[in-house]
Amino acid sequence: MARILLVDDNKSFAQATSELIEAHGYEVCRAETLAAARRALATQSPDLMMVDLMLPDGNGLELLDHVGPGNRPEIVIITGNPSVETAVRAVKAPVMDYLVKPFGTAELKRCLDRIGQPARGRRNGKGTPGPELHLGYLVGDSPPMQKLYDTVRRIAPLDATVLIHGASGTGKELVAQAIHKSSGRSGPFVPVNCGAIPESLISSELFGHERGSFTGAQKRHAGYFERAARGTLFLDEVTELPAGLQAHFLRVLETGVLTRVGGSKEIELDVRIVAATNRDPEAAVAAGEFREDLFYRLMMFPIALPPLSSRAGDIPALARHFLSQMNRKYGTDKALEPKAYDRLQAHPWPGNVRELQHVVQRAFILSGDIIYKEQIALSLDAGLGKARGRLDFEVGLSIKDVERRLILSTLEHFNGDKSLAAETLGISLKTLYNRLEQYNGEIGGSERPRSSQGRARRKKAG
Repeated sequence: MARILLVDDNKSFAQATSELIEAHGYEVCRAETLAAARRALATQSPDLMMVDLMLPDGNGLELLDHVGPGNRPEIVIITGNPSVETAVRAVKAPVMDYLVKPFGTAELKRCLDRIGQPARGRRNGKGTPGPELHLGYLVGDSPPMQKLYDTVRRIAPLDATVLIHGASGTGKELVAQAIHKSSGRSGPFVPVNCGAIPESLISSELFGHERGSFTGAQKRHAGYFERAARGTLFLDEVTELPAGLQAHFLRVLETGVLTRVGGSKEIELDVRIVAATNRDPEAAVAAGEFREDLFYRLMMFPIALPPLSSRAGDIPALARHFLSQMNRKYGTDKALEPKAYDRLQAHPWPGNVRELQHVVQRAFILSGDIIYKEQIALSLDAGLGKARGRLDFEVGLSIKDVERRLILSTLEHFNGDKSLAAETLGISLKTLYNRLEQYNGEIGGSERPRSSQGRARRKKAG
């Protein structure tokens, strides 16, 4: 539970604000003077300090000198007597927000949402210490991650379109969530996997449709753009958008208005767009699969995510984070032995952070209270042949059957992780979804009817 230190000498205001903060699930500690606040800081490390500027024994900004550099909390300045002078002093200080009394619950919630529920070095599970979550979602203190945090803080308050690109498993959606949380936008974060929506439905899902616009459209439907009003729309695998839809998408980006499928009314939008892809977007443009003008529109602000291999120093913290999640979920107190961390750091991690998460989860399932080095089953140690049995293809199989066995075995090997399976197979996520849909159709549309007919003939013969 994140902890809030509220420093204000107005008892009625402090009581009401404390009740609102606690109603949102946060722990509150109150202080009425600078001296009381300093005593509180000496015994605890809050995640957020809400400080009145005018206190009986001095100015609230003086407290910033008593916060250690290691776990510096977010700072919100509150005042009942705003002035240019106090505003300038607050802006010059490292504060997150400046609120004028009386402020509403929406303003308070905006501040609370921006700190999330970080671990701040406290114990996340029954007893396993978890690392600090930066920006509410991200783990790691390596130079590449510090650079990423700085970039997110700078771009988040702006409305610029962002394109996040990086290999599968690097945490593109978590970065998008961090951008949204740090943006101060009041609307929801709406994630959409563009490669997972059938091409026949994607236009309706994104832009919505009017009743009767096509067969089956029995009522008006608000698309993802409308559902993300005043918030952030995260378009994952954006390079998988069908070519025919890209022009429509570009127009919505440029004009800020959309028209539902089958409609004529233009709807104004207030939506922040964050897109992502695990492909090289320039290569997709060169191959004619992605519009160049849409590419440049999305590249207003690009963010490249580092692979896990370039931030090996973050691997122990990430492993502790995933282990603490499992401990918290199941009420356990498991821990990794030191040699297990050495084994994790020696691995190249082609599947990035997601692969590491799956390795920790498998070790958690197979271990007792201590996870030993030998219980860390790495994907390269247990490849397809060793982990699932060799794939033996008898002579006479068609290429189609061989492809099917390989795809399904690879998907099984990665525990159903479609993104990692697609990357390993060297195909797009959309292609993998299309193949799986095809296999399901063959099972449901052809094999089962033949079996049913065979049973019926046997029954009749009997």
